[in-house]
Amino acid sequence: MQSEAVPRALHAGIIMDGNGRWATQRGLPRLAGHHRGVEAIRRTAEACPDLGIGTLTLYAFSADNWQRPAEEVGGLMRLLRSYLRNETQRLARTGTRLSVVGRRDRLPDGIPQAIAAAEAATAAGSRLHLRICVDYSARDAIIAAAQRLQSQEDLTRESFGALVAGAMHGSPVDVDLLIRTGGEQRLSDFMLWEAAYAELHFTERMWPDFGPDDLAAAMAEFARRERRFGGLKAPAVPAAA
Repeated sequence: MQSEAVPRALHAGIIMDGNGRWATQRGLPRLAGHHRGVEAIRRTAEACPDLGIGTLTLYAFSADNWQRPAEEVGGLMRLLRSYLRNETQRLARTGTRLSVVGRRDRLPDGIPQAIAAAEAATAAGSRLHLRICVDYSARDAIIAAAQRLQSQEDLTRESFGALVAGAMHGSPVDVDLLIRTGGEQRLSDFMLWEAAYAELHFTERMWPDFGPDDLAAAMAEFARRERRFGGLKAPAVPAAA
């Protein structure tokens, strides 16, 4: 008897929106919402493997976020430094491989080195690939991929997509499920190529309040959807007489 195929681990992307609004609604400084958002990253990532998610890509800081007030940007960079310092051992212990996606040349001194050290320390993780996008722009990633092309011979969607996504090392490039918290319904320059056929899930839940139950609800909705990738639903096979 032939064994059933093992389902492919899914790639989920999350636009973590609503940190600042969550804090403002509670009379707290905006950075307090970002600090609470780190806790949401931890509990959401921990829930992924049991829900069939093998790759989780989080939108933490876009290339356009440099336009925010200097105090908030500085606080976010300190928070990133703290996350790398405090979470790396836990990620390694739980089998989580960490990758940081985006530009590193504009980050404050010491952070690129901390990123490289965290990536090296968690490189053996195979339970979950956690990708955090920092100073990231999907449009810039597409332009950079085009600039890296040596020749257009034998160029395919798959080969170009691998350039856009960077070194995924066995993780799926295409996003299966893209979630945005905080009530907004736009992609905001996040994985535009990789999300071409992603199922979109928008929730009013602010990111600091997001957790395993919310992720499970998004996955349940995902499971109910019919993914045809531009084709038609396969006709039902008639039962044998």
